[in-house]
This record gives sequence, structure tokens and C-alpha cells, in this order.
Amino acid sequence: MEELEKLQSIPDLESALCRLFEINIPEPKREILLELYVQTVQFCRQHNFKKEQTSAMLSIVKHIHKANTETPLNNIEQCFEYSQELILCHSIRRPPFSINLFSLKEATSILEYIHSNYIRHYKLYKHIFTPEVSLDLRPSYSGIPKEEEEEEAAMDNICC
Repeated sequence: MEELEKLQSIPDLESALCRLFEINIPEPKREILLELYVQTVQFCRQHNFKKEQTSAMLSIVKHIHKANTETPLNNIEQCFEYSQELILCHSIRRPPFSINLFSLKEATSILEYIHSNYIRHYKLYKHIFTPEVSLDLRPSYSGIPKEEEEEEAAMDNICC
């Protein structure tokens, strides 16, 4: 976080985030993910977050993104609820389960930020980062001996 705090230019910030998060993905995905993290850092700077708060915020965004892209199913409600849980865990003091890192005002602004910047673009992130799933339906018949299958195939060839 000390390294990120010193950097002011977007390209320097992107390269530092790429190193810190070990982002080794192809170019279109890489740029989009780095843009998400850079915007998160800029949000933290605008709200004068401490290093620990910025670190937690980046971690929260990373976990929400991971939860979103783990499944090809539509899980927007679960992602939003998960973001609320993560923010809550960082907003109340209940060791060892949660710490009081964000105030109520900060937690509210974080939740608004996540809703307006990640959840609003949920389908974009889902489409780009989730592998495409295809369903292959091929009928297979159990209990039919191979001889009958070969005879049926031969009959089909004769008839056609």
C-alpha cells in the first residue's frame, strides 16, 4: 500500500496493481480488471482512506469479482449480498470475526460505490470473465447390444 500511495499516474498505478495482484490474463480482460482496481484506488483516495482501508477495499472488490465470475449462472443478488457481508465484517468490531475498519458513513459510501460501479456493470464482467459453457446433448441408449446397433446402422445406410 505504501508503494501504491506514492504513485500518481494511471500507468504506474496499473503496473503496480498488476504486480501486486499477479494479473496474468490476456489483454482485453487485463485492461478491464486493471481499470476496476484503479477506479477503486481513486475512490479510496477521494474519500481519504487510510492504507488499511484502501487495502481492505481492494480486497473486497477482488472477492466480489471472484464470486461473480466463479459461475456462469446469474448470481447478481448473491454478489450484492456478499459485498454487504464483507463491508459489514469490516465495519463492526467483533474479534476475531470482524474489525472496525470503516465507519458507518464510509461503509455506506463503499456500498454505493460497489453498487454504482460493479453491480451496475455486472453483466459486462460476467460476460467477459466467465468461461462460456456449452451443453452437448447426445442420446445414448443403455441395454442395446452392439450387434443390434450395427444392424440398425446398416439398415439406415441401405434405406438412404
